Amino acid sequence: MAIVTLLKYNLETAGYQVTVAMDGQKAFDEAVTDQYDFILLDLMLPKLDGLEVTKRLRQEKIKTPIMILTAKGEEYDKVIGLELGADDYLTKPFSPREVLARIKAIARRTTEATDEETPATSSKKSQEIYQFPDFTIDLVNYSVTRNGEKIKLTPKEFELLAYFVKRPQRVLSRDKLLNGVWGFDYVGQTRMVDMHVSHLREKIEHDPHQPQYIETVRGFGYRFEGEANQDH
Repeated sequence: MAIVTLLKYNLETAGYQVTVAMDGQKAFDEAVTDQYDFILLDLMLPKLDGLEVTKRLRQEKIKTPIMILTAKGEEYDKVIGLELGADDYLTKPFSPREVLARIKAIARRTTEATDEETPATSSKKSQEIYQFPDFTIDLVNYSVTRNGEKIKLTPKEFELLAYFVKRPQRVLSRDKLLNGVWGFDYVGQTRMVDMHVSHLREKIEHDPHQPQYIETVRGFGYRFEGEANQDH
């Protein structure tokens, strides 16, 4: 309860309007019935935990950015949270200043993406379909298919794949990928890129252990080797 009071005070001081829900069911009900700019979720909530709330919100097509706050630091929890569609993951202990910085960074990225969506860019985006021998990525419909069947990707996996296919044959550092896909410098968390690349390989590569598309450049990052036939 103390951390809720502290965060609420600091967020309101920074100019945010804050609604508090003390269990996961109330948090879910609030998020689907009202419009919020950002959602902070504690992992260990009663009734529904943070992971379950995240899962249900994404199933309901709620796209509000979500950051999970938790005392758990195991990699498994991070992977599950991000796979379910969380945008960020912050492990306790943390400072209110760090929470605010993360919120502002994600909000800035969201605003920039909206500002870039002019009629011209929207029209161009609607024509961007990248066809590879093993899969097709459709940027307007946010889908990846193989032989007409949809490959299930999480939102971040899709963003990462789209980032790769737009930059073929370029060596991209983990920091570059973090900034390009997550929108901020995730200091000390480059392992997140490795986890998402691993999951992508499992879904798009014939043999994830001998990848044809996403190649590891040792000591630096990754390079996307696929050549696409692009529809305009």
